[in-house]
Amino acid sequence: MTEPLRVAIVDDHAMFRRGVRAEIDGPVEVVAEAEDVESAVTALVETKPDVVLLDVHMPGGGGLEVIRRLHVRHPDMKFLALSVSDAAEDVIGIIRAGARGYVTKNISGPELLAAITRVAGGDAVFSPRLAGFVLDAFAGTIEVAQIDEDFDRLTEREREVMRLIARGYAYKEVAKELFISVKTVETHVSSVLRKLQLSSRHELTRWANDRRLI
Repeated sequence: MTEPLRVAIVDDHAMFRRGVRAEIDGPVEVVAEAEDVESAVTALVETKPDVVLLDVHMPGGGGLEVIRRLHVRHPDMKFLALSVSDAAEDVIGIIRAGARGYVTKNISGPELLAAITRVAGGDAVFSPRLAGFVLDAFAGTIEVAQIDEDFDRLTEREREVMRLIARGYAYKEVAKELFISVKTVETHVSSVLRKLQLSSRHELTRWANDRRLI
């Protein structure tokens, strides 16, 4: 019998890691979990999984830093981004770093297993909307090198909250999606509006839409 694919889950939310493990462990073998860049690098070097499910935004530099530190030394290790973000700059940035695919966290268990198998076999896998970002980038219609100074002032968590709020999520929905409290969401929204010098959710949505961040 063929040995099951060996998979690692790198995400800073323990509840999310447990949920993913429950969905995929069995058809594949989950050999490691990690919550930040340093623990990820250590665990991946030790276990050498076939496919790494990698969050984009994490403490210590995020998924880009994990790939940067491992991709050259371990070229056979495949990275599949699994993130709440579907912003163009996140998708294109991590693909350019060496990830073989990018799917969002609303993916189903069977779909995720299929994506893992395809990435392990050398295919590139994207959620449908995200494939367009990659095509646009190579066609030159998205200028990914330009970083908005206002956006750059936001922390990674503030960016996640900003995108969800700009899409019309209620505070309770944002809290559930990001595994944080409603009070924390309120604090982040206040900080985002202050840093961007905006006064309402409507202005935030327009600001994010103008920059193709949602």
